[in-house]
Amino acid sequence: QYPLVYLQIEAEVQRRKQLIHQSVERRAIISKCYKPKHPEVYTLQDSFLAPEFLEIVRFCTSPSADLQGLLSYLESFSDKRIYRLPVFTEEFCQAFVDELENFEQSDMPKGRPNTMNNYGVLLNELGMDEPFVTPLRERFLRPITALLYPELGGACLDSHKAFVVRYSLHEDLDLSSHYDNAEVTLNVSLGKEFTEGNLYFGDFNQDPTAVPKYIEVEHVGARGLLHRGGQIHGALPIASGERWNLIVWMRSSAVRNQLCPMCRRKPELVEAEGFGDGFTEPLAQEVPPTVNLCALG
Repeated sequence: QYPLVYLQIEAEVQRRKQLIHQSVERRAIISKCYKPKHPEVYTLQDSFLAPEFLEIVRFCTSPSADLQGLLSYLESFSDKRIYRLPVFTEEFCQAFVDELENFEQSDMPKGRPNTMNNYGVLLNELGMDEPFVTPLRERFLRPITALLYPELGGACLDSHKAFVVRYSLHEDLDLSSHYDNAEVTLNVSLGKEFTEGNLYFGDFNQDPTAVPKYIEVEHVGARGLLHRGGQIHGALPIASGERWNLIVWMRSSAVRNQLCPMCRRKPELVEAEGFGDGFTEPLAQEVPPTVNLCALG
């Protein structure tokens, strides 16, 4: 039995090593062969963003910005540091989902978002990282996360993994309890029409309790939930319809270079293309002064 388990682990290690190369190949094919239905959605524009979201960003970049002031703009849930805020306009969400459906119906190669979601789209393979997700993270989300999550590198989130997941009655219905490979996660409900399927949140993975207390949070169209990547969470089954969600795992190399958030060890790095799960080769003793690593223990 032991050798079988070892072989299974080794096979998984080799599979994961090939993921980046396979993704690069898919992106090249998509870039060459796929014709977008809504090419305008591939480049982030201020008009895609809810006016209330732009107002929050203006506050966070003002000289008077502070945490208490920011919290007055957000919906907060319990003491778990989970916040809901408007992100996109409904018009953009409709066009974006229409584009994603067009891609899904094409004969282009498609990668799975992660090991838990079987249906969805990796946005880097669509070529949306540089023109859409990076400016969303750097210009708009980072001023917010700097105030909400300073100990998680909220001021220096320097990479991401972004994907869209789809839930429907004959495909993925729900998502089991897990935590993310991220310092901070944004989860935006893009539509379409659906019932039930709330998110639920338990303990922070570094502070487990004997009897965890769970809370449910409802998805609201065009609004996003910000939470710590290490917050244990899942998605309850939808009862009808279809739901699309944009997920952005935001990462701070200053934090994860010190301690991997998944295995809780000092990372041993291998070369990779792209963001490489958010790790970098830091200079000796380099830790940005804006990051408080004490909370990592």
